[in-house]
This record gives sequence, structure tokens and C-alpha cells, in this order.
Amino acid sequence: MSYVRIWLHCVWGTKNKIPFITKSNKEAILNHIKENARQKGIYIDFLNGHKEHIHCTISLDAEQTLSKIMQLIKGESSFWINNSNLVQGKFEWADEYFAVSVSESQINVVREYIKNQEIHHKLKSWEEEYNEFIEKYGFKKIKG
Repeated sequence: MSYVRIWLHCVWGTKNKIPFITKSNKEAILNHIKENARQKGIYIDFLNGHKEHIHCTISLDAEQTLSKIMQLIKGESSFWINNSNLVQGKFEWADEYFAVSVSESQINVVREYIKNQEIHHKLKSWEEEYNEFIEKYGFKKIKG
């Protein structure tokens, strides 16, 4: 048996940054994502979101790939949100996502950051946070 712990901070948003995640549906969406992930053997350590995006920490095992995990989480949750009529209109996640590695010594810092999304976004918009991620981690914006 292999012993692997690869921490990732993953962030993804709604298509066109539409604020579909509300006080009335947020808990249901987050709980569904966690339960669906658990059923698929995906370890979501911590999860939270705000209006138009989700943050989570995930630990990959030796057999998992980031792209497959994100496909499973985003695709199934989008399907479930639409079938559950949790939002008005057609719900979609944006194609893109952010993912960065997190060292074991910093995982609690990232958990706190994710936990405090409501407070954080009183000071900073998703657009500002999005652009910070691109700059901070050296991602290049790809126009499509």
C-alpha cells in the first residue's frame, strides 16, 4: 500500500460569475458536493463558498488525478443543482478552476481562509480575488 498526502487548494466559479450561491441554497450545495465526493472516494477536507465560487482543500490519493476529480465534482454538482431546481435559470460552473499545492505546515492557514469567505468577501470581490490568484501564482489569463 502506498501512503500519499497531496494537499490542494482548489477554487472554481460559476459560469460568467453569476451569483447563484445564496444563503438559502449554499448549505445544500456544499453538503451535496461533500457527499458526492465521499461516494466517489474523493477526500474533501474543507469546503466553503461565496455567491459565485467555491473553495476547498482536497487530498489526492495515489490513484487520483486533479482533472478527473474536478470533472467529477463540478459536472455532477452542476447536474444535481439543475435537477433540484435550486437556482433560477440554468446553472453551470465555469470551465476553468484554480488549484495550488499546500504544504502540511500551511493547511490550517488555508482552512481558515476558506472558512472565512463571508468576511473575506466583504472586503474583496470574487473578480479581485480571481485576479489575485492569477498574479500570485503566476497563472496566465487565457482568453477564449
